[in-house]
Amino acid sequence: MNFTVGGQPPVKPEDTASANFRLVSPRYLQAMGIPLKRGRDFNDHDRRDSTPVALINETLAKHYFANEDPIGKQLNIEGQQAPREIVGIIGDVKQIKLDAEGKSEIYVPFFQIAVPAMNIVVRTKTDPGSMTSAVLRQISRVDPDQPVFQVKTMDEYLGESMAQRRLSTVLLGVFAALALILAALGVYGMMSYLVSQRTREIGVRMALGARQLDILTLVVRHGMWLSILGIAVGVAAALLLTRILTSSLYGISASDPLTYVGISALLALIALLACLIPARRALKVDPIIALRYE
Repeated sequence: MNFTVGGQPPVKPEDTASANFRLVSPRYLQAMGIPLKRGRDFNDHDRRDSTPVALINETLAKHYFANEDPIGKQLNIEGQQAPREIVGIIGDVKQIKLDAEGKSEIYVPFFQIAVPAMNIVVRTKTDPGSMTSAVLRQISRVDPDQPVFQVKTMDEYLGESMAQRRLSTVLLGVFAALALILAALGVYGMMSYLVSQRTREIGVRMALGARQLDILTLVVRHGMWLSILGIAVGVAAALLLTRILTSSLYGISASDPLTYVGISALLALIALLACLIPARRALKVDPIIALRYE
């Protein structure tokens, strides 16, 4: 709904101020767990013959009342003859998606505007799903012919809003796990091949007095050097490509340093474990057999 603030021009004269418009009854805030930041909530006295009132959310208050107290100010809402007095400020609500930024919202008493339909919200102390039949019975007592549809719990609404994001996350997780397994197998296979190729060299080193720690360090250092080089190239590529995934991220940026450090450390650990198995095999090389290898 378009609106103007009584006594002041729009923030941007070339733009039309607008906000999401909600009709709610008293105690809706308590049922939904929406905090009342300042002022008062609607009550049973807010009816058609009383002063038109409204609640606004924090986003609207910050945007249009940055340097003044909105309580007591008036809003001129499109299509309504009388201005509405702001009686309270409430917290922002995620109406559509969890990762969507809060929008300006105006709440108006349900009993001050006639509408042909409504949604009923029920807060329970037990499993909400078990209360469906009880709610339907109460509605039927008021009007047996009243159709009731889309009966869902808030968990179901939340799940539906996150379904696409959850599917994308699961698929990315599966592909990432496969990539990690392939990387570990690749490092292991490469190091196993290098150890087999350097069997004679390892035997000569051991025959000349090299300690097991020296051999272990030789093999692991070579494998880790290649792994760290690969991780560095991968991080550089990720910094360029993760911009594509920005819309799928929530709570972190595409260049979150903690994520890159954590994943790099995990990859380094996997590479180290993949190097240790061939390295331990190298320790078991018999110098005599190695010297006779060729």
